[in-house]
Amino acid sequence: MLPPGDFRQCLTALAETEPLMTELFQHRFTGDGELGGHSFGNLFIMAMAEITGDFEHAIRESGRVLAVRGAIVPSTLTDVVLCANAGEELRVGESKVPVGDGRIDRVFLDPTAPPINPEAEAAVLNAEMVIIGPGSLYTSILPNLLVDGMVEALRASPAVKVYVCNVAGQPGETFGFTVSEHLDAIQAHVGSNLFDYVVVNSNVTPPLPASARRAGVSRVSFDRQRAQQYPVRYILADVVSTTVSSHHDPEKLARVVMKRIWHQR
Repeated sequence: MLPPGDFRQCLTALAETEPLMTELFQHRFTGDGELGGHSFGNLFIMAMAEITGDFEHAIRESGRVLAVRGAIVPSTLTDVVLCANAGEELRVGESKVPVGDGRIDRVFLDPTAPPINPEAEAAVLNAEMVIIGPGSLYTSILPNLLVDGMVEALRASPAVKVYVCNVAGQPGETFGFTVSEHLDAIQAHVGSNLFDYVVVNSNVTPPLPASARRAGVSRVSFDRQRAQQYPVRYILADVVSTTVSSHHDPEKLARVVMKRIWHQR
């Protein structure tokens, strides 16, 4: 079975149901019993997969229960392990990729080149806009792009392609990265000219959370001169959250995407 955690997060993010139901799906059992540490949502998805006999069907049915607006589609149906090279160090497993002192040189999937899920390929090819990000560069963004056929589908799609750059660095992954360094990493893994637009946060005034500052996290800076080597249109806007200033504000980001990209294309 594919790991249900990311699907649970997507389901609850897109759910249009009572807040209590969303809270229930995200609930993690405490204590030392058999359920200790397990998420109710993960168990629900696993049970649904056994009932329906198919993981994709389980995700669709779980979406119906939560009144999800939209569709959640895995990029591949192959069970893969994310690996990384950091200097001479090999890190195996998503949780291990950002752990260590060396800077990540490359991430890859094991097995290599897992085939794209046909449903995901069709969604990309038929899309009017594809938005990639925000998210962890090496453990969320790149793994999906490394699926065999995904970049080809993106290039073939007539959709407007948008990359949303993170507002702050991430320890173990993009510590001290600039905007151009995010694009450098993507190009090194999957090639260039993948995006039409890049959304960059322009509001650097709010202080980062204390926990982020203690970890040495800094804001992602827009190195305009170097970034302009990429043939994309940069959209600078205030998209930072006022409550968690190391993250995007979903409503601000949505307004920027719709008003400054979708309606101006």
